[in-house]
Amino acid sequence: MRSKFYNRLYLMQQQYNLLINRVNEPVSEFNGVYRRFRYPVLTPSHTPLNWRYDFDMRSNPFLMERFGINAVFNAGAIKRDGKYYLVARVEGVDRKSFFAIAESSTGVDHFVFKDFPIAMPETNQPDTNVYDMRLVEHEDGWIYGLFCTERRDPKSGEADQSAAIAQCGIARTHDLDNWERLPDLITPSPQQRNVVLHPEFVDGKYAFYTRPQDGFIEAGSGGGIGFGLCDDITNAVIQKETVIDKKVYHTIYEAKNGLGPAPIKTRHGWIHLAHGVRNTAAGLRYVLYLFMTDLEDLTKVIYKPAGYFMAPEAEERIGDVSNVLFSNGWVVNDDGSIYIYYASSDSRMHVAETSVLQLLDYLMHTAPDGYNSASSVATVTAIISKNKELEKLDPEVYELQLI
Repeated sequence: MRSKFYNRLYLMQQQYNLLINRVNEPVSEFNGVYRRFRYPVLTPSHTPLNWRYDFDMRSNPFLMERFGINAVFNAGAIKRDGKYYLVARVEGVDRKSFFAIAESSTGVDHFVFKDFPIAMPETNQPDTNVYDMRLVEHEDGWIYGLFCTERRDPKSGEADQSAAIAQCGIARTHDLDNWERLPDLITPSPQQRNVVLHPEFVDGKYAFYTRPQDGFIEAGSGGGIGFGLCDDITNAVIQKETVIDKKVYHTIYEAKNGLGPAPIKTRHGWIHLAHGVRNTAAGLRYVLYLFMTDLEDLTKVIYKPAGYFMAPEAEERIGDVSNVLFSNGWVVNDDGSIYIYYASSDSRMHVAETSVLQLLDYLMHTAPDGYNSASSVATVTAIISKNKELEKLDPEVYELQLI
């Protein structure tokens, strides 16, 4: 029995080491805007073995998994002192989520979890579930973590065990190890999801991007990406929400939409990464899209290409909740390259690479949505006509297409 136990443990450790030391590589397919990497950067198998298994042969003679991990996804991201940190949502087989930090020196592979998950402090109203943290390094000197805190709806009857209330939890830290919990954000909306803190003060106030909604799942009369200000983040109250990017019929964001990570500042405007949701015969479909807001007026959208920026592909479409891409973390490197950390189908974390220049080009020179089929045809026709004129001036363009 003893030899079987240690042989099994040895094989498990070997497989784990192979996984976390696997070298990632960009895939060959490239649309000019971003490039995916071949392997997920975090999966349930990346969680340490000593989280999942009791290594004491006396209490666990069969070396059974004692705490199962169902998914690792929807991670906030930050780069500090040359290292990349993902604050991932780790969901156990018990359906409860918690936060855990994985770090890497490359940003695309070799992510290793810290020894212990985050012991997030609670408010006087304990959380049933916490998830989807946005990490924001604010100009006030703190790193803030904004996340969804879920609790059972106290108004629901005993027969309904799925009714819940979602609000925005707020915590802050200087070192990613010690977290101070602040009171939950208060807004005029019954429920809140996907709240993001703007990294700079606006007129001396803290600025938030929100997603007002009526119900826990359905946006109802809410939905859209909102914007609001508060005076004191230690007692954050938004009196007024202004929707800056609304739901629109027959688009990728017709059911609801929400902001991903904090926006990136450029000399042309603020770049925003968001998710859009539409309903299909196969259920909800989540994709990612981009838009840009004015440098001074954060409520003014100045560029917004039509359709999605990224959508689930191949194996990304399969998972705990299929047909979903979701991102709440990205990192801008010193050379202008950007790592986009995104989850697929509520199961695993991936990375894609782009750059500030590529995103600016995409945002500023890709046609906006005309909201009907005729305008789509007009957009395609304009591209075709331009290329045909180019072929007359430069025959090599046509020849290269035939290679």
